[in-house]
Amino acid sequence: MRIFFSVGEPSGDQHAAHLMHALRAKSPDIEFCGFGGPEMQQAGLDCLYQLTDLAVMGIGKVLPLIGKFYSLYGKAKEYFRTQRPDAVVLVDFPGFNWWVASAAKSEGIPVLYYCAPQLWAWGAWRISKVRKYVDHILSTLPFEAEWYRERGVSVEYVGHPFFDEVAEQELDAATLLKLKGHHGRCVAILPGSRKQEVENNFPSMLAVIRELSAKHPDVRFAVACYKEWHEDRCRELISNGHEDLPIDLYTGKTSEVIEGADCCLMVSGSVSLELLARKTPAIVMYKGSILLWAIAHLLLTVKYMSLPNLIAGRDLMPEFPFAFNIKGEQQRIAQRLDEWLSNADVLQQRRDELSALADEIVQAGGVQQAAASILSYLNVAEPMRRAA
Repeated sequence: MRIFFSVGEPSGDQHAAHLMHALRAKSPDIEFCGFGGPEMQQAGLDCLYQLTDLAVMGIGKVLPLIGKFYSLYGKAKEYFRTQRPDAVVLVDFPGFNWWVASAAKSEGIPVLYYCAPQLWAWGAWRISKVRKYVDHILSTLPFEAEWYRERGVSVEYVGHPFFDEVAEQELDAATLLKLKGHHGRCVAILPGSRKQEVENNFPSMLAVIRELSAKHPDVRFAVACYKEWHEDRCRELISNGHEDLPIDLYTGKTSEVIEGADCCLMVSGSVSLELLARKTPAIVMYKGSILLWAIAHLLLTVKYMSLPNLIAGRDLMPEFPFAFNIKGEQQRIAQRLDEWLSNADVLQQRRDELSALADEIVQAGGVQQAAASILSYLNVAEPMRRAA
């Protein structure tokens, strides 16, 4: 059996790699091919193109890449025609993955979506694309599964892979000792996994750090860098007048930084679920372009952008999306973090609220369930496809 993956996000690369391991454990002869990232390649992906290199957001960033995306669409279409994998599994990255799904469906190949796009938040009108191109959704959130089910989509709730990754990961003891022991109090800084997110958000984060550092000289700020390029760019931005700030950079140690911090300032993203699982209070920010801000205000149909807030239905992680009044928003973020750092009881109350939600919804086993569901679905769907 051969499964074609299409994965364009760094976080999706991680989730898909875990899913591949789980699939191979259940079906040792299974083969993997398609578009993905370095972690998937380490897990055994025959990679036709490292799609995670093209992870960008915003129309201005996407337009120059249209030609490349179209070329990859053509490559997928040709592969489906000549090699005919048994299934296509998509992970997030909906803009491009709709093309991949349409190419697969034109060849009669089953399409499954893992970590599906959050249409309930920003694109409910695209449900017609799901019905047309996707055979089955493996949903990672319970309310999301219900949303799709109510709209007549074949869906199964399997659980979020972040919870498995948190449960299985062995943290580096030396890094934790440095974070918790040597530093005293620590605030985690998560600037995002995309280059664009770092460019847009880290300068504002540095402004917040400067304001907080003046009020809390005992606090150090641990910046979680996704890759070496991430650390290099953060170091460049720090060297531009911020060398005096108490900042430490950690590459490939995001989980340790989250675990070892008293609280966190993060760019909006699915990593918020790891903060929930590790019960680390967080402030969520996202500085976007004016165009992205306008589109978001026109399209968003939910109140919150972070997943823990969506699950809880309330503001557990205070959110600050902005494109205007940058200094004012930086001050508001700093004031909220200052409240937490100045009053241990307030911070503990937020940690207790996160703990209550985590105890209710954080369950490991989602990756294994997703793997079992894919194999089960293909055993049912395969004869139907061959008979068609």
